[in-house]
Amino acid sequence: MNAHGRQLALPFAHMPHYDAGDFIAAPANAAALAWLARSAAWPERRLLLWGEAGCGKTHLLHRWAAQAGALFLDGFALAWPHPAFRCGPVDRDLAIDDADGADPVALLHVLNAAHEAGFRVVLCARAQPSRWPAGLPDLDSRLRAMTIAQIAAPDDELRRLLLARLLAERQVAVPEPLQDWLLLHLPRDPQALREAAARLDRAGLASGGRVTRPLAAAVVDEIATMWQPCG
Repeated sequence: MNAHGRQLALPFAHMPHYDAGDFIAAPANAAALAWLARSAAWPERRLLLWGEAGCGKTHLLHRWAAQAGALFLDGFALAWPHPAFRCGPVDRDLAIDDADGADPVALLHVLNAAHEAGFRVVLCARAQPSRWPAGLPDLDSRLRAMTIAQIAAPDDELRRLLLARLLAERQVAVPEPLQDWLLLHLPRDPQALREAAARLDRAGLASGGRVTRPLAAAVVDEIATMWQPCG
């Protein structure tokens, strides 16, 4: 608390919750859920899910990895040989997030190693492979052969549930009518809801914990002036 009785907003990083039970099934992710349940139908035992930032693909990937006992890998940090495989071949299913940000050579080696060992691979990306930067011909051919499922933009009901969950995750109390107002005025991009929850959390702490209409309006204005939808 400061001298005026307000709680200071400390710069602690917020860790998203990826509990399987918290994932919100909806029409936007129905195709992805259906394909995840049909691994026997994946060509070469590989599946690629793609969708815009904040659409829930990382949460869904964590959920599948937990259910399958798969190794979760960050595409941006992917390297070959990967530390997990230096003592032997791939020994379990793999879940690779941000696959479109991975080094193409490393990603190709990981896909080949998993295939040779007979394990499944699920990849997530923000764009379909045809929009990825030019890579290796061998990698491009493997990506084209994969089953690809899009996680679509959320409908109004999913946006409402997502905002409520994001606020609850941060323990930010926002009356339901004010949540409805936020949904009307925020960009429809799901990442905008995540940004709004983060800003309301910080602003609420700085103002004593109560989220008011003026405070919410200020957050909406901030987001409106800087927001560029992610693809």
